[in-house]
Amino acid sequence: MRIFITGAAGFIGKAVVNELLEAGHTIVGLARSEASAKWLENKGIEVIHGSIENTELLKRGASESDGVIHLAFDSDFTKFAENVKVNNKAIRALGATLAGTNRPLVLASGTVMLQSIPIATEDSKPDMSNPINIRGAAEEAVLSLASQGVRGLVVRLPPTVHGDGDHGLIYIIGQAARTKGQSAYVGDGHNRWPAGHRSDAARLFRLAFEKGTAGSIYHAVGEEGVPMKDIAEALGESLGLPTVSKTPEEASEHFGGFMAHVVSVDNPSSSKKTQEQLGWTPSGRTLLEDIKAGVYTN
Repeated sequence: MRIFITGAAGFIGKAVVNELLEAGHTIVGLARSEASAKWLENKGIEVIHGSIENTELLKRGASESDGVIHLAFDSDFTKFAENVKVNNKAIRALGATLAGTNRPLVLASGTVMLQSIPIATEDSKPDMSNPINIRGAAEEAVLSLASQGVRGLVVRLPPTVHGDGDHGLIYIIGQAARTKGQSAYVGDGHNRWPAGHRSDAARLFRLAFEKGTAGSIYHAVGEEGVPMKDIAEALGESLGLPTVSKTPEEASEHFGGFMAHVVSVDNPSSSKKTQEQLGWTPSGRTLLEDIKAGVYTN
């Protein structure tokens, strides 16, 4: 099949591209930088130059494809609300283009928005009472497209999708440790993050696109919950730094306000339903294995 991918040259996007190419699919990739375009072109992939702000480009990519995997999202937290609006507009454009075709639109979302007592599942809903979770409205927008003849699906990613080349949240936590000279966690560090390997996430996006059921949510979770204290200790060991506990006030100074909140989140999440429905079995290295292997020492 011919698949249009936004964010095709991102950290997760590259893994998804490789997974789909190996499965025999043809890809059209949206690229907003020359470096991204060059990476895609070197893979023999057709490139549409631009960003998700250009809805006409999105409509073109979607109309000329058998479905869409929407990975792109500007993670600049200083303009988060604005980025959410851009993303929602992009989803509306993609959905309108695919209406009546029964073609898939697979959205990348996140487990971190979910209430996790005792554990978040695929049936859990985003906690929309928390203003930081405004991105969660995109899930409902995609899932509701089934009534318009679009096979809308959501793949929720854990806070850390890790692997070689990761510059996401674990990398940011490691950079804070380098800057401050100590690896930190908040309080007793018993709060947990689910985790998933990049290769496993890529395989799940392929399976969701190929055989996912309209209106379904899937979790790219390989580990249900890794204690933040264990993460901090592993980072400290790999970086040769001491590991310490921080109060919430101290954490704001160490990590920065937004990251201090994220590092404090308790977000155990399950992928049991996903594994049963799609036959997906995580097989990549664990988060602590990647940390100890030196993925975050550069």
